[in-house]
Amino acid sequence: MAANALNVVEDEMTRRLIRYRTRPDASDANAALIAAVFAELEAAKPDGLRYLSLRLDDDTFIHVVETSTDDGGGALPKLASFQAFQSGIRDRCAEPAQVRQATVVGNYRMLREP
Repeated sequence: MAANALNVVEDEMTRRLIRYRTRPDASDANAALIAAVFAELEAAKPDGLRYLSLRLDDDTFIHVVETSTDDGGGALPKLASFQAFQSGIRDRCAEPAQVRQATVVGNYRMLREP
């Protein structure tokens, strides 16, 4: 764990937030593809990866991906279900994905504690 300028210990994780909106006619299919990713993750149980996906009522999807810095998230792209999810994602989207690095500002029982 590393200490930042305020001497707060941070865990060695990289967090990304991905946000996009799907076409209304593609939202259910997108959600089903995401569910398949989570089913495969549950079976494979890869180390160094934490993943959350949310669907908003306007067909916006938000993914929060946390990976250990030494792993780099290599497990996720190797999953057949994730490859299927990625295939055609641009066609399912009404708005392109926005990917941002994220820093936890506050956390109450939502994310693993460092």
